[in-house]
Amino acid sequence: MSVQKWWTDWVVAIAFLRDGRGQTLLITVGVAIGVAVIVFVTALIEGLQANVIERTLGTQAHIRLSQPDEMNRVAPMPAGILHVVLEDQRAQRLRSIQNWQKLIVALDQRTELTVVSPMVSGPALAKRGAAVESVALVGIDWPRYQQLLPLQDYLVAGQLRIGADDVLIGSQLAQELGVSVGGKIRLDSGQGNARVVNVAGIFELGVRELDARYIYMDLKQAQPLLNLVGGATVIDLRVTDIFEAEDIAQIMHRLTGLKAESWIATNAQLMNALSAQSLSTNMIKVFVGVSVAFGIASVLSVSVVQRTREIGILRATGAGRDQILRIFLLQGALFGLFGATAGIGVSYALVWVFNAFGPGLFYIPIAPSLIVGALALAVLTGIGAAAWPARRAANLDPVEAIRYV
Repeated sequence: MSVQKWWTDWVVAIAFLRDGRGQTLLITVGVAIGVAVIVFVTALIEGLQANVIERTLGTQAHIRLSQPDEMNRVAPMPAGILHVVLEDQRAQRLRSIQNWQKLIVALDQRTELTVVSPMVSGPALAKRGAAVESVALVGIDWPRYQQLLPLQDYLVAGQLRIGADDVLIGSQLAQELGVSVGGKIRLDSGQGNARVVNVAGIFELGVRELDARYIYMDLKQAQPLLNLVGGATVIDLRVTDIFEAEDIAQIMHRLTGLKAESWIATNAQLMNALSAQSLSTNMIKVFVGVSVAFGIASVLSVSVVQRTREIGILRATGAGRDQILRIFLLQGALFGLFGATAGIGVSYALVWVFNAFGPGLFYIPIAPSLIVGALALAVLTGIGAAAWPARRAANLDPVEAIRYV
């Protein structure tokens, strides 16, 4: 098709839109409102989900590898003898992952993993004077663990210093023990090992249970205290796509034979809530898109009736069915383009108002992909909505159309 024909189509399409200024303005405003709603609601939900995920996963791994639970073994009985067994579940004990050092090296090669961090953790009692609290000792490999959880961002007092006799404790635990930075506490794992340590820093993760129980120490410092010299009880993993964590956990289980728990499995209610939010957002998009499509289709249908005579003259002067079809499809595309451009501007204004004057609970970002997607959706919706009126206009008989009054 020649450039001249395309130019002619554009000129006629824009002329039709200018002749019906009132209708053009109304439908453009309608499309703009629809696009603004889609962009703002989508950005709002994405910002809310990102905030919830960050608050939930910001202090934990995406996948945790550990030794499988120990099971009772039942001795086989001769054939033909009924064996009835009544047993309690076997008590679990702290066990190190076998050959965890070599496993770390192998996991570092996996492209779907961004962080691999070993740790040794177990229960203990923290004592200071008459105060006694049940705590969780967490021995970490600091260079690796800081990629999982940057503890320096959560320090509220003291220094980020672990190793030797220095530990970090949660703010709630510090309050319950009545200890401050520089104070001493006694840690007793209940396995014949006890140690007096110095509180080098106090952190606040924002999760009450963690702030009331966690004590961070160096990996080599915690191993003998928990009777696991040279051992690691857990390997924490972070993945590139958090919503693929469950699938990757299954792969890790098959590769290592270890128990692999993903955040999706341990936070099933959160995952259901995120899925419900995504579903509601998609439903809003569909209903708004359908409303916009019907609006454009109705306006262009009226336009076909109003311009029947003009269409007949165009056909009589040599315009083919394809050209008439393109003219009305272009009108639909222009409705979508103009409306989307205005709607995107409105959505930016709404997001700015929310971020600047809103409750400040979370920040709403607008991804460039969302803008491109909204623009493309509006244009395609406009073209789709214009298809039936365009076909109707293209099928008009030129003689009957010219006689139309």
